[in-house]
Parts: sequence; C-alpha cells; structure tokens
Amino acid sequence: MFMMTPWVRRLLIANVAIFVLSAYFLPYLYRDFVLIPELLWQRPWTGISYMFLHGGWSHLLFNMIGLFFFGPRLEQRLGGADFLKLYFVAGFGGAAFSFFFEPGAAVVGASGAIYGILLAFAMIWPRERIYIWAVLPIEAWLLVTLMVGASLWMGFGGAGGNTAHFAHLGGLAFAFAYLKWREWRKGSDRRDFQRRMERAAEPSAGLSDRAQLSRWESIDVEGLHELNREEVRDLLAKARTLGARGLTPSERQFLDRMAGPTGGR
Repeated sequence: MFMMTPWVRRLLIANVAIFVLSAYFLPYLYRDFVLIPELLWQRPWTGISYMFLHGGWSHLLFNMIGLFFFGPRLEQRLGGADFLKLYFVAGFGGAAFSFFFEPGAAVVGASGAIYGILLAFAMIWPRERIYIWAVLPIEAWLLVTLMVGASLWMGFGGAGGNTAHFAHLGGLAFAFAYLKWREWRKGSDRRDFQRRMERAAEPSAGLSDRAQLSRWESIDVEGLHELNREEVRDLLAKARTLGARGLTPSERQFLDRMAGPTGGR
C-alpha cells in the first residue's frame, strides 16, 4: 500500500477546494477559467486553469479517485518534479486536442491529466491488476487500451455527449510523448556521465590532441604481442588522420594501456 505523496495530496486539495469555491461561493471562477479552445489565444491561462474546474460532484469524484489510487505510486517512481510535469503536460495536451477537434466547446475537468497518469502507470506496470468496481480484475495495459479505443470511438463517432473525449485523447498523447522524451533524456544523461567517467579514467585525459598522439607514438610497437601490434598500428594510423578525439573511448583506453604510465609498453 502506497502512502499519500506530497504532490498528489496538494492536487487533491486544490481540485476539491476550487470546485467548492466555483460551485457555491465564487461562480465567476467558472466563467473566467473555463477553457473555450477557440479563445485560447485570448485566454491562455485557461489551458491550465480548466483542469481545476469540474462539472459536478460525480465528475470531480471520478477524477480524484484516479489521482488517489494511481498518483502516489507514480509520484514515488518518477519523483515529485517529473510527476507534476507529467500531470500538467497531459492536462495541457487535453486543451491542445480540444483546440483542434472541439474549438467551440466549453471544457472543464482534470480528466486529461488523469488519463495521462493512467497511461504512465500502465507503461511502467503493464501487468498490474486493477479491479473495476473493486470486483472485476483487468491488467493496466488492457484498461488503458480500452480507454483509448472508447475515447476514439466516442470522440470521432459523435457519441460522446457532453464528455470531452478529445481532452482524454490529448492527455494520453501528450503523456506518452513526455514519458518518451523523459526516457530519452535520462538515457542521454547516463551516456554523458559514462563518457565523462571513461575520459576521466584515461591517463591521457586533459592532454591536447598533439600531446596524446605523442604519448601513443612512444609505444614500443615491435615489443608488443603480434595481435596488439597490429591493433596499435591501426589505431595510430587512425589517430594521425582524425586526431586523438577521433578515436572512441575504448580505443583511447587501449592505446593508454599499451603506452603504460610512463610512455613505454
């Protein structure tokens, strides 16, 4: 059982508080912060503010249940900052899709953000069983697949009624794009770190191209084993043509080993 996490708690409180205020005390909040996609250029704040308005208690309850059950585990996995980014990126994706597909509609609700959270959950834990109405078990990947299919059918088929199905699709699409970008960024960071560590481990790290090549030229090639001898000759020829930085980290490390700590074998 995952305990409540900071950003999920704050989002739950914010959504409930703003709904109560807009529904019972400050009705102008709904008027000023609802998303009308075709007016988004004039009211850019509504691309985010609409996420904190809801059409009724049932609408609010459905979204907050999704946030309550799936949000904490996801926040613990992604970290608070990335979880919050995912939430707002997915929510803005709902606004973007509404702009293109339902420009004249009045759109409210956190559904785009919640659909993004469900997608992220299914991508990380696809085989996790989710119990619909606490009875019917369904794996996360299948639930999200059915949700996508239903939103596509009802959105493009015109059977959606007053539900903003394109906001759901936008949340799914933008959440997917964000998670893939995050995955690429994390992989890029790891690769950069690995390259820095490899360079730092090289005895010739920090030397100029000319100094590195001079150090490798001092290798006693004829005194090497035949296999190493051919490899060193090939790499020296490559370094003379491309420069020391034209070699891969593993090639530079090989020449450093052959050069030894004082430039011998």
